Amino acid sequence: MKLTDLKPAPGSRKKATRVGRGIGSGHGKTSGRGHKGQKARSGGTKGPGFEGGQMPLQRRIPKRGFKNRHARDYAIINLGDLDSLEGEDVVTSEVLLDKGIIKDLKCGLKVLGDGELRKPLTIKADAFSASALAKIAAAGGKAEVI
Repeated sequence: MKLTDLKPAPGSRKKATRVGRGIGSGHGKTSGRGHKGQKARSGGTKGPGFEGGQMPLQRRIPKRGFKNRHARDYAIINLGDLDSLEGEDVVTSEVLLDKGIIKDLKCGLKVLGDGELRKPLTIKADAFSASALAKIAAAGGKAEVI
């Protein structure tokens, strides 16, 4: 078999209908659009969501809540999860990603104070909660803000 022998499957390729090529073609004059009316004009369709002049659904439904555009979405981890790490003295976001403890870093890493920390660790993160800072200091560790 050669590259020149390859052909598409029979019936898979169909010629496009050429409209506006004379009355003998059956698709001449109005080109299958009928006479006048919105759909006969060029650009004669309304956009998605248009409901014939009725107030569209996306404008009828009330808007709820507030979305802060400047909010930072942190990947969060609790001190109880860090206590289970073995053989680590310095904990960074890269270490946690490698071990599979966090899946996605998002805007950075934030350490929360849920759980107990029994060993002194140096934790490097973007943010810490107040309770996490207190527990890290009590365990003899260090909290470094990146």
